[in-house]
Amino acid sequence: MNEFRSGLDSLDGTLRPSESWISDSSYWIPRHFVESAWLEHAPFAFWLVDAIRPAVIAELGTHNGFSYFVFCESISRLGLQTRAFALDSWEGDDQAGFYGSEVYDSVRTINEADYSAFSTLLRGYFDDNLASIPDGSIDLLHIDGRHGYDDVRHDFEAWRPKLSDSGVVIFHDIAEHQEGFGVWQLWHELAAEYPSFAFDHGHGLGVLAVGSNVPPHLRAFLSTGAENASQIKEFYLARGRAVAELSRASVQAAEVPALQAEVSALRDELQNAGLRVEENEREIALHDIERLGLVDQVNSLHNSISWRLTRPLRFASDVVHRRRG
Repeated sequence: MNEFRSGLDSLDGTLRPSESWISDSSYWIPRHFVESAWLEHAPFAFWLVDAIRPAVIAELGTHNGFSYFVFCESISRLGLQTRAFALDSWEGDDQAGFYGSEVYDSVRTINEADYSAFSTLLRGYFDDNLASIPDGSIDLLHIDGRHGYDDVRHDFEAWRPKLSDSGVVIFHDIAEHQEGFGVWQLWHELAAEYPSFAFDHGHGLGVLAVGSNVPPHLRAFLSTGAENASQIKEFYLARGRAVAELSRASVQAAEVPALQAEVSALRDELQNAGLRVEENEREIALHDIERLGLVDQVNSLHNSISWRLTRPLRFASDVVHRRRG
């Protein structure tokens, strides 16, 4: 049984500290790596879907599909009955740049091969597809479209009626303050109104509990986060960086077939590293997360394999450069 779920059986009927923000799913590795500014948030996204078990997920702004495929992989691995919707024009814009049909074709190919049983791509502008999803149905909404203040506020307000009474909204790029980006401003306004948590890494990710009936696991997460934000941020920063390193190594290894087996083995090692810590110290963790120092141990494991993770990347880069030179 997933220890995250069994943790509900503690004596007082509540989640213990570690179980409120870590589960086996926190250690999963994405199946599909594509170019993305979202790589470092995959571990938390896996945890979030596991925690709230949404009936409907909708994403506004999918581009290459990395974040969306993380959601879909969660649905598949957990065996959920969730429906997922990706909304994008797949044309680009003046912020992300414009591109041709090859991006949509790539996303569609992966979606049809692996997730078509529960996933639907809605190509077009967000507002044009409002009628496609019933009011009060979305449990998890990811907003990652245009990043101007007026744009993101419009997206939030237009799609707010679509959220269920346990609805959760996540915003990407809340840590970006360059010209043209106003997500940070809207985030500060909304975080003052709703229960929330903010990650600083990976351009920033804001988690907002909008519904009146906050899912219990998320409520425990937010409660723990209010008192212990730094430890949660450290853990998911370390996990996220390891995933990003593995992604870069995988891309480079694709150009050097001889390295693919090694990168695959490192992928398995990274996924199992944190689980070995939990297996060895399970009983202690259940009683005293502070004494265990779980974050420090997992960070140490990540650091110990980081050089191995990046060695194929460095070697592959040298080979590729020599070939192109």
